[in-house]
Amino acid sequence: MARRGPEWAEWVHRLPAILDGLLEEWQLTVDGWMMHGYVALVVPVRTAGGGAAVLKVRFPDEEGEHEHLALQHWGGRGAVKLLRADPHRWAMLLERLRQERLGEMWDLEACEVVAGLYPLLHVPAPPQLRSLTAYVDRWAAQLSALPRNAPLPRRLVEQAVSLSRDFVADPASTGTLIHGDLHYENVMAADRVPWLAIAPKPMSGDQHYEPAPMLWSRFDELEGDIRDGVRRRFHALVDHAGLDEHRARDWVVVRMMNHACWRLLEAPGAQRVASTGDHLTMCIAVAKAVQD
Repeated sequence: MARRGPEWAEWVHRLPAILDGLLEEWQLTVDGWMMHGYVALVVPVRTAGGGAAVLKVRFPDEEGEHEHLALQHWGGRGAVKLLRADPHRWAMLLERLRQERLGEMWDLEACEVVAGLYPLLHVPAPPQLRSLTAYVDRWAAQLSALPRNAPLPRRLVEQAVSLSRDFVADPASTGTLIHGDLHYENVMAADRVPWLAIAPKPMSGDQHYEPAPMLWSRFDELEGDIRDGVRRRFHALVDHAGLDEHRARDWVVVRMMNHACWRLLEAPGAQRVASTGDHLTMCIAVAKAVQD
């Protein structure tokens, strides 16, 4: 994490003191190996009463600023339960879940699980959340500024810009609490219910915005059957959740083109799971598949 830049390095330097302070103040005892995702450290702990929990401390960024508010708003319904939070230290005490995730499940079965979580999570948004349309307006400007020789089909770029502007002008694009990053690895098994969402990037938005991460995740599994594989996932999500197919499709196009644009705008040397060429190919393939 520290190699990502000076802000990350400074946060990593402060992390041991932050953890020590929280463990002492909240009377927590470490109860297992520390774990981490891309932006957070997670420590299994026991509370003073002996209950099992996890302490999560995340890197301070815009996407995660309101994570605790979303979890508090859901109250454990469809998502991991928030037990305590310290927004100033970007820390949360959460119920402990099991280690199984949807990545170990057949993709269409996993899509039905996620679609079943949508109605639990998609409730009226609290007023503190940033609006999805504020982000989309910014993304449309970035897409519009791409040079014509950018390695993306110009038709898809222009379509995404047009759709983005339509969504920004549409009142239905805000008002619903959305997870923002609901995919296979952000759903974990639990004891009180079979599955719960974790790690939201919450916004006041449109429920139809949600399906795209389930289409681009585990993309390598679709090799040789990309078009039909993407469409099967898309329809499993849309049909099981009762979403409007056309609106969900349009949001997928917007998200995939923005996903591609972000890669083109990344600073050289950024840490990447896939090459730029493979990433752009995936974005284009998903955007085309939902429209064919």
